[in-house]
Amino acid sequence: MKKTILILLCTWFAIWTAGAQCAAKNEAIQAGEQLMYDLKFNWKFIWVDAGQAKMDMQAITYNGKPCFRSSLVSVSNKKVDFFFKMRDTLTCITSSRLEPVYFRKGAEEGDRYTVDEVWFSYKDGKCIADQRRMRRDRDTVRSKDVSDVCIFDMLSILMQARSFDPSQYAVGEKILFSMATGTKVEEQTLIYRGRKNFKAENGIKYRCLVFSLVEYKKGKEKEVITFYVTDDKNHLPVRLDLYLNFGSAKAFLKEIKGNRHPLTSIIEK
Repeated sequence: MKKTILILLCTWFAIWTAGAQCAAKNEAIQAGEQLMYDLKFNWKFIWVDAGQAKMDMQAITYNGKPCFRSSLVSVSNKKVDFFFKMRDTLTCITSSRLEPVYFRKGAEEGDRYTVDEVWFSYKDGKCIADQRRMRRDRDTVRSKDVSDVCIFDMLSILMQARSFDPSQYAVGEKILFSMATGTKVEEQTLIYRGRKNFKAENGIKYRCLVFSLVEYKKGKEKEVITFYVTDDKNHLPVRLDLYLNFGSAKAFLKEIKGNRHPLTSIIEK
């Protein structure tokens, strides 16, 4: 579950960075935006309702500066709690130019509870990520990474990526970026799959851009997530297909509030 809702909404798009110049122009998001998702799991060939996730965006003042705060909360329902309980809360703070400043993930998954935190700073053209992981009944793990390129967390990468223009990508193109996980920085790989229409359960059909998050083990490529994002200026994730060690799962966008741009990707209601 950790690599489902935690990664699914934050690695769907491209980030091109050069020399830790991590600021970007915000073209897609605004304070007050809210997204609601239904989660479904495949259990022995049967799809069951698994829970809900909510993401929202707020304008705040942090360390005396105007910032954005993004929160993602995912909760499994009682039916799924019997097999695997999940209560995850992610919070990230970015500058008004969408530079990562702070990230926190509190994750209760099964009988485990973990808190990851990352503090970002910038000096001499480098990005610095101070990380800490606290686990119930275990020692705290700390790390510090210094990079010539930008380092992102699971939510700040989504915020920046939504403002980028994918029109120049070729089908099959691979996109690399760095992400802090709480204990280390990992290189992630996305593959652009092209455009496809998707009809949601409420009957709305969207024109979407399709991406895959993949990982490599012993030289073999394994698909982790396939996600569909609206082919408009909002770039909202509307569907996510998750390939897990114990099965598969899907997330469907069911409600949108406070979107900055018209949803011109809708082709049928």
